[in-house]
Amino acid sequence: MIELNHVTKSFHTKTDAKPILKDLSLTIPLGSYIAITGPSGSGKSTLLNLLGGLETVDAGEIYVDGDPIHLMCDDDLAELRSYKIGYIFQNFQLLSTATALENVMMPLLPMTPSQEVEENAKHALMQVGLQDRLSHLPSMLSGGEQQRVAIARAMSIQPRVLLADEPTGNLDSETGQIIIGLLEQLHHKNGTTLIIVTHDPQLAARANAIIRVLDGKVQIIEDTNTR
Repeated sequence: MIELNHVTKSFHTKTDAKPILKDLSLTIPLGSYIAITGPSGSGKSTLLNLLGGLETVDAGEIYVDGDPIHLMCDDDLAELRSYKIGYIFQNFQLLSTATALENVMMPLLPMTPSQEVEENAKHALMQVGLQDRLSHLPSMLSGGEQQRVAIARAMSIQPRVLLADEPTGNLDSETGQIIIGLLEQLHHKNGTTLIIVTHDPQLAARANAIIRVLDGKVQIIEDTNTR
């Protein structure tokens, strides 16, 4: 279960604070496939970052599979992301000087015995069809291939929860369909909780439920299975 209880988050400047999320409470069952939608600036990506422990709440509580995200220090959050929470960034966030294989190995290094790291990373890259790109740097890969490396990196830890911020936002429609297929395959095959932030209504409609965020609050929770 993912639980948010009265979560508040503001963007702080030197002179004031701009509210982003306002007293937000939400429950998401593990194993769900959720799309988070809403206009730019509504708080979608901030919500995703809070779930992944990349940002901290100003007030409130967040629990992911029983773990109190809101109470964890940076080291504990990094450990959590190394075995339970996978994150796919909109702009890929690959190390430019590391190969595809090395990028995928990164989250495995803290928790996995060294002899298993390379094998697991290669398997993840094979799952996304990049077994012949292991030694390529990001600059040698297309946008779609870079996104697949990012997905392989998130998949390599076999996460309970997979968070994806606009996973098709920088891709052409054909490549985007391939990427979404990979994410949905992981969800269906492993029971991974899949939470996607998207502006694309067609992509959102593929999820089991849509959470609409507006002005820092959840306005609508729609069950797409009842359509």
